Amino acid sequence: MAYFDAASAAPLHPVARQALLAALDEGWADPARLYREGRRARLLLDAAREAAAEAVRCRPDELVFTSSGTRAVHTGVAGALAGRRRIGRHLIVSAVEHSSVLHAARTHEADGGAVTEVPVGRTGAVDPAAYGSALRPDTALACLQSANHEVGTEQPVGAVGEACRAAGVPLLVDAAQSLGWGPVEGDWSLLAASAHKWGGPPGVGLLAVRKGVRFAPGGPADERESGRAAGFENIPAIVAAAASLRAVRAEAAAEAGRLRELTARIRTRVPRLVPDVEVVGDPDRRLPGVVTFSCLYVDGETLLHELDRAGFSVSSGSSCTSSTLTPSHVLRAMGVLSEGNVRVSLPPGTPGDEVERFLAVLPEAVAGVREKLGAPAAAPGTAPARDELVVDALGRRCPIPVIELAKVIGDVPVGGTVRVLADDEAARLDIPAWCEMRGQEYVGEEAADGGAAYVVRRIS
Repeated sequence: MAYFDAASAAPLHPVARQALLAALDEGWADPARLYREGRRARLLLDAAREAAAEAVRCRPDELVFTSSGTRAVHTGVAGALAGRRRIGRHLIVSAVEHSSVLHAARTHEADGGAVTEVPVGRTGAVDPAAYGSALRPDTALACLQSANHEVGTEQPVGAVGEACRAAGVPLLVDAAQSLGWGPVEGDWSLLAASAHKWGGPPGVGLLAVRKGVRFAPGGPADERESGRAAGFENIPAIVAAAASLRAVRAEAAAEAGRLRELTARIRTRVPRLVPDVEVVGDPDRRLPGVVTFSCLYVDGETLLHELDRAGFSVSSGSSCTSSTLTPSHVLRAMGVLSEGNVRVSLPPGTPGDEVERFLAVLPEAVAGVREKLGAPAAAPGTAPARDELVVDALGRRCPIPVIELAKVIGDVPVGGTVRVLADDEAARLDIPAWCEMRGQEYVGEEAADGGAAYVVRRIS
């Protein structure tokens, strides 16, 4: 098997494994105690904190370890909002933040707070000017990821950080996807990350809060981790996380260049090998090992199963996965095709021949799924029939509404329309994306019994 889902969880780095085993013997005691075993555990914890702080570029006393990256985000958002409650209750996030940030925003909103969601362009990046215009006198906190977890697009953290600093608003950066590749540049105030993203053990997150940032930890008071992360520290896992972060940073420069070449190979060759594919995300400002593409007329879940049987573990933001019947919020915010979505995220050390094998397997896998779904084999024909056709796709899931549209678009003359009736949430995103890919006009959406009518005009 070739594991191509490092953006979800990177394989445990060998250094992390060694450090974890060693710390299990040396770091099991309570670091708050003064006897020998406790002092030994405290030395390991302090050394790990110093190493992590050096990688983050903050002071050791500004960094605490949490039970996960999600916990770090939730603690950071809640603590900063509570600390600046007298300023106001306005929170800013981007539309493509990780779900941990968006869930924290929804909780804040439910508690009476205000949330502004800044949109992104088709590459997945925010416009710094648009982000800056969202800042208000009552803004308590702004949040922006360093790089997107689904499409790999890097965000303009530096420019947004300058705008936040000028407005006197702290910026929380979710650096989970990027911290293993290097420190986050720019004027951030809080930073969260997760060890399993860079090859450390799961169950370790980190939260950095700069000195001077107003911060009020929630929940019952606890004397550990500056009161910001309650409970007994998992010292063996923390030591392994810090050791692996230092190790991957030492390898980052050489490995980043190699993975960029491999993902560029995928970005370039997939559209040549597989028809009707949209490669998404910024082609240049992106993480080294992440590339995402979407395939028309493909059920994402079925395609992932086919690739799994062929020996490849990949992920998907497609609306067709069994865990959700709605499109990925990231792909929706970008306005790109969601059906048949595949995210390839290469872990460090991925050999080039595995990428070549993936490129050899992919066309047949996609073709097989399309054949099963009855997708059109070629571009639409030109024989005119009726000026308007209605396609009833109610009760049918992605990608069937788009497949049915593609089958009949050639049956109306140029200037004629097709009305697609659908109740699948993905159709709202995928039909306009299909029109852009096919050079047809998306007229708009209308209300219809049992769902919506998506109107497409044939222009070529």
